[in-house]
Amino acid sequence: MTSVASAGADPASLTPPQAARRERVIRAALDLGAEGGYDAVQMRDVAARSEVALGTIYRYFSSKDHLLAAALVTWTNDLERRVARRPPKGKTPSARVGDVLRRATEGMERQPRLTEAVILAISSPDRGAASCQGDVAAAMGRVMERAMPTDLDPEVRAEVARVLNFVWYGALLGWVNGWSGTDDVGREITNATRLLLHQFD
Repeated sequence: MTSVASAGADPASLTPPQAARRERVIRAALDLGAEGGYDAVQMRDVAARSEVALGTIYRYFSSKDHLLAAALVTWTNDLERRVARRPPKGKTPSARVGDVLRRATEGMERQPRLTEAVILAISSPDRGAASCQGDVAAAMGRVMERAMPTDLDPEVRAEVARVLNFVWYGALLGWVNGWSGTDDVGREITNATRLLLHQFD
């Protein structure tokens, strides 16, 4: 398990002013990533955009990849709130889960440079970035589980969400690396949701 020392300060331990500064840093990184992609997110530029001292940023995030991976956590948490406000559409579990994943993917398609930045960062071997992987998977899992039948065994729901999360992430990784296009992401998601959930439709 990654220690707090190697991955930056634990967000749960921050005071409200510290948490607000950390949030400004993340939002600045999201803005810079949306404007110019991975290479545009430089820590000095983040400090200037967020009006937070560079040294303070490094107390929260051990590296650029850690910061961008934390930004992806924020993005998935935002998605979770949006899905809570606007529940998945569809008459069957596979249709509802597919709807959620398509909405997530469409959001990323609208900001391809940001998607490149956060997916490259979360894929990094950097220990700080790795510390965010579980938070991203957990948020996406909760989003997908909202679309599944409530009477479905919780362990089955969790396993289905875990597999679909891997499919979604793998398809996105292929897209940002130029191995495939955005249409392939949608096709992989559709196929996976149908194969895993058709028995519950």
